[in-house]
Amino acid sequence: MADPNDWRPLEVRPAAVGVAATADGLVDYLSGTGGLADELVRNKAIVLRDFHVGERDLDRVFDQLLPNRLAYVHGNSPRTKVGENVYTSTEYPPELTISMHNELSYAHMWPSRLLFYCAVAPGTGGATPVVDGRLWLTSLDDEVRERFAPGVRYQQNLHDGYGLGKSWQDTFETDSREQVERFLAGTEAEWSWRNDGTLRISQLRPSFARHPVTGEEVWFNQSDQWHPAGLGDETAAELAQIMPPEELPQSVAFADGSPIPAEYAVQVRDRGLENAVDVDWRVGDLLLTDNVLVGHGRRPFTGDRRVLVAMSD
Repeated sequence: MADPNDWRPLEVRPAAVGVAATADGLVDYLSGTGGLADELVRNKAIVLRDFHVGERDLDRVFDQLLPNRLAYVHGNSPRTKVGENVYTSTEYPPELTISMHNELSYAHMWPSRLLFYCAVAPGTGGATPVVDGRLWLTSLDDEVRERFAPGVRYQQNLHDGYGLGKSWQDTFETDSREQVERFLAGTEAEWSWRNDGTLRISQLRPSFARHPVTGEEVWFNQSDQWHPAGLGDETAAELAQIMPPEELPQSVAFADGSPIPAEYAVQVRDRGLENAVDVDWRVGDLLLTDNVLVGHGRRPFTGDRRVLVAMSD
């Protein structure tokens, strides 16, 4: 049996699959594999290298791999929409590490697949680390896993256009309160509109998930990213001086409402990064991930870096 600690994404190159090193060659390959559905379940993540895919080719390639691209609705990360449900990857400052996470794992519904594309490679650094969610779960101390087992409660305070974090308009890609309420009505979330126009959302979500095909149980929540301690001691201290926890743009607690110890959030963050495998970028490369089986993040970088991302159910 393979050692889960040795897991790495599958790399696919033109010569290995007998097609031209072009976008046409990649489309031909994908059309014969059913969009890599079986390969993705077996391998959890797949890197497509040296096919020299340009941005003008993306629709054809994305249509093969993500036939039903989803909008990034209820996303908490800053990004820009650049095409038909295609977005820039997280636009946090380049000197920051983005910790491991499964996209929208805090939400009622999440995408099953993510597809990343490198349009501009970074000068240095800037890899996308990926982590096996089963390994991430088992790497945590027993007491941490046990405490998280009942789930976590997330809270968002989405301002009305001015304030820290994202506005509710950007988050839900609409200016209509009624449209937001219709969306939230199907999510099992609790919400209220504050007097200043802020939308407060509270939702209880699981900490772990089981893959619908493989049955593997994986770590599947974003508690460390929603916890001030996950941002570092200095940032956490600054936030604590500005506002109480319940007024932060986003916060998290255990399912029963009790606070998550800072050392738990830090352990989750650090174990995810320690067990991750870096995917370095060259222009035209693509990375396809199973969003349940694999978490992803971002390493710091210098120079320009433009990585686009899309997702599907």
